[in-house]
Amino acid sequence: MAHKHSLEALNRTLKDIKNNDKLFGGTLLVLSGDFRQTLPVIPRSTYADEINACLKSSTLWRYVEIVQLKVNMRVQMLQDPSAETFSKQLLDIGDGKVTIAETGYIKLANDFCTIIDSQDALIEQIFPNVHTNYINLEWLAERAMLAAKYVDVDILNLKIQQLLPWDLVSYKYIDTVCDGTEAVNFPTEFLNSLDLPGMPPHS
Repeated sequence: MAHKHSLEALNRTLKDIKNNDKLFGGTLLVLSGDFRQTLPVIPRSTYADEINACLKSSTLWRYVEIVQLKVNMRVQMLQDPSAETFSKQLLDIGDGKVTIAETGYIKLANDFCTIIDSQDALIEQIFPNVHTNYINLEWLAERAMLAAKYVDVDILNLKIQQLLPWDLVSYKYIDTVCDGTEAVNFPTEFLNSLDLPGMPPHS
């Protein structure tokens, strides 16, 4: 979900560009989203910071007209009963209709997902025989793994790459500063340890 500051900045920019004091410079803006999904991601933030970053906390929210879509077109096109069941389960979680256990966590239905014991088992479940199937692009396009943290993505990517039948080649980005006098302030080890959003890892 986008941070409310993004839309507020767009509002000010369009007013300025179009020289019009109306909301968004008089431009009709169509937004789509689901407030049951991920809140804006703010590094080192509290829950209150994330709530405050939502569009609903913006002064613009009172001008938003809400139109709700009722039919899940993806499920209708698939005509798969299991997809319809899964879609309903997700909506029930988002609407707070599922049972909360004594631990404070929600209890998922037994058929909601398959529990895997290890990353290796997960890789084998999603990418069976990847060492031979990797050349089939359609087979690859039907598969994906999602992870909550980049560090897990890097680990899973490396494990899958090691299953492929060729030698791994490691490429590293440039890890020196342009100004040689600053090398003391930015040692190579420090530069190699940086893992910046939107940038590939050092190796």
